[in-house]
Amino acid sequence: MEKLFLVGKEAQKIRQAHLDDHSNHSHLPNVSFISSNSGRYQDLDEDNRGTLRVDVVNPYPASSLERVEGDLNQAPPTFTVDQAVDQIGFGKFQLKLSCLAGFAWMADAMEMMILSILSPALKCEWDLNGWQQALVTTVVFCGMMMSSAIWGKISDRHGRRVELLLCSFITFYYGLISAGAPNLWWLLFLRCFVGIGIGGSPQSVTLYSEFLPSKQRAKCLVLTEVFWALGSCFEVLLALFVMPTLGWRWLLGLSSLPLLVFDIACLWMPESARFFMASGQTRRAYDVLERIAKENGTTMPPG
Repeated sequence: MEKLFLVGKEAQKIRQAHLDDHSNHSHLPNVSFISSNSGRYQDLDEDNRGTLRVDVVNPYPASSLERVEGDLNQAPPTFTVDQAVDQIGFGKFQLKLSCLAGFAWMADAMEMMILSILSPALKCEWDLNGWQQALVTTVVFCGMMMSSAIWGKISDRHGRRVELLLCSFITFYYGLISAGAPNLWWLLFLRCFVGIGIGGSPQSVTLYSEFLPSKQRAKCLVLTEVFWALGSCFEVLLALFVMPTLGWRWLLGLSSLPLLVFDIACLWMPESARFFMASGQTRRAYDVLERIAKENGTTMPPG
């Protein structure tokens, strides 16, 4: 048996030379490299004659591998947005954000609850038919249906905060001017735009969830439904006092004001750190997380 002990590229050269000369040198053994558990390569023909065995030795000394491994261990630590939010924990910032997101949910609930109060009043004042009365509610849901996908794209491209500011202002503006609608068709047109604005309101919950630690996330998101119930109850109470004296136009105008308050309060609210990371703005994401840590009186993870 012929044995050759070669290192690294030399083993590759002997194999390539064998392949190149095989057609002209039939006396060379038929080589097919087989990997063994020992890290060596050997060739065995069928009858075990003319065997060529190539032992490949690791050309890298152990000290070099240890040095590379040490360099990897000395790399600076890193962390994800979720890890940072979990370490920062639930504090003052999350409490303020809970109230703000809940207030937006209340305002949208008021705009939805007003539909059940508005239709009977319009039927008496404008002598509406059944289908006309139904349109007052239907156009709002049509606006929500048409705008939901668009708001999602705006949120992913320009940020959750920008989307919330825009959809809240649209809901406020068209809700306010719908109070001055001269007839049914103008009212339907303006209330459709109110529905378009409401279609983007769920992003308040998205933004809220991205600042919540994983241990409190599920509990806090479920509790936002409390604000929806409060908004609905508040709208009914407001209607009890406003409708008998001032009428439905005042009710529409007053019901839109909470969204204006929310828009002003959004100037305090930061953009989502997760959105900044997804859009490649690492520095801005870090600044947002650092701001939350300072407000909560905690520290950022090392990295």
